[in-house]
Amino acid sequence: MARPSSYPLELRKRAVRLVAEVRGDHPNESAALRAVAQKLAIGSAETLRNWVKREEINSGQRPGTTSEESAAMKTLRKENAELRRADDILKVAASFFAAELDRPHARS
Repeated sequence: MARPSSYPLELRKRAVRLVAEVRGDHPNESAALRAVAQKLAIGSAETLRNWVKREEINSGQRPGTTSEESAAMKTLRKENAELRRADDILKVAASFFAAELDRPHARS
């Protein structure tokens, strides 16, 4: 499980916007990322690269799984695991009660 970001959401959005604005002022994207990361005191240009990549995926500019789709998949996986556990419990209970019915009972 990923740890929560230490950077506020507003800072992340601002940083992504700044990278888009200054791309043309630098020879390549890495230089733009380093400049913005340094200007905003972001620990690593790679962190900023991940934010930019995530924003491009969410906006449809780049192929990949969007944040909404990832959240939906996570919810469905959790629900699926819960249903599997419930199914296992019901199977055990059914076999227990079936065994109870097969045992001979003493009549009084």
